[in-house]
Amino acid sequence: MAKTVFVGLSGGVDSAVSSALLKERGFNVVGVFIKIWQPEFIECTWAADRIDAMRAAVAIGIPFREIDLSSDYKKTVVEQMIEGYAKGITPNPDVLCNRSIKFGSFLDWAEQEGADHIATGHYARIEKMDGGYALLRGKDKEKDQSYFLHLLGQQDLARAIFPVGGLLKSEVRAHARRLRLPVAEKPDSQGLCFVGDVSMKDFLSRFIRLSKGAVLDGNGVVIGEHEGAALYTTGQRHGFSITAKDREKRPYYVIEVSAKDNVIRVSPDINDAASGKVVLSDVNWVSGKPRMPKEVHVQARYREVPFKATVDGSGNDLIVSFQEPHIASPGQSIVFYDGERCLGGGVIIKVPRGKPRGIVGARFARTVSQQAARY
Repeated sequence: MAKTVFVGLSGGVDSAVSSALLKERGFNVVGVFIKIWQPEFIECTWAADRIDAMRAAVAIGIPFREIDLSSDYKKTVVEQMIEGYAKGITPNPDVLCNRSIKFGSFLDWAEQEGADHIATGHYARIEKMDGGYALLRGKDKEKDQSYFLHLLGQQDLARAIFPVGGLLKSEVRAHARRLRLPVAEKPDSQGLCFVGDVSMKDFLSRFIRLSKGAVLDGNGVVIGEHEGAALYTTGQRHGFSITAKDREKRPYYVIEVSAKDNVIRVSPDINDAASGKVVLSDVNWVSGKPRMPKEVHVQARYREVPFKATVDGSGNDLIVSFQEPHIASPGQSIVFYDGERCLGGGVIIKVPRGKPRGIVGARFARTVSQQAARY
């Protein structure tokens, strides 16, 4: 008897081709459109995406269903993201969505409805190994999405299928044309649906009190003004103004954010934003925790070139020591790799830094609250 697979049918080409390929392989395929939350003040594309998903289901010849997970999405993704920004950290909503929605609420519902597996259009691969499963990078290096899936565990991988993970994007498009799918030429979606075309500042201002504050140099001297500390992340170069007459022509980079005091610290040297190590919490090992210390390659951002690091620690919190200083911000995910294999990852909770050149840490600490009080 054919196994039943519920496919998260988003309205895009990747999930449509995933559905069609699974049907060709003999699975009993059901296309499911997942409705997520969107604020009333933003025009989103979900309604159009739903129609595209329905059209794809008709073209493939599979049943179409939908599930409203907007409440779950708002609680587990949007609210966590807003809470993080309010604290001056930059969480990754795509990581939260995969863990809480696609491989959380959707997977649970699909199983209750009779599904043996769920499938998505992610560019990643699952490989059986002795006693379990491994999560591998997608074949298309430009589209690989294993970074966003690092919180999955063995039970998730046992029930998931990534039909396009072993294909190049060009091959996915070719399959869509071969199958005459109505979304064959649809552009890839960009960004977060619930944010839409508005800026992150406009979006966050609806939920977080943003006010202008001081931009300080390393010695605590006010050299400019920013739009609200919650909007900035380590290494950022734009979005604030340098008004000191002798400095405005030089580029400056954010090296520290104090959301509590509504102050950011900047430096003309990008290296001052880098750190030699970070502390992680909520660490997940996809296929089990390895022996520590463990030498790995890591990514602190999606599509970042992996770099060497050592992971060590025995408790919940782990220390990741970089072979060379690197820019990383609290709230971001650090993901571990061993070649093509995604080992897992965690969330940065602390970025220890030494004193960058020209910075007097004690003086800065004293002046932060003094300067913040002026705004």
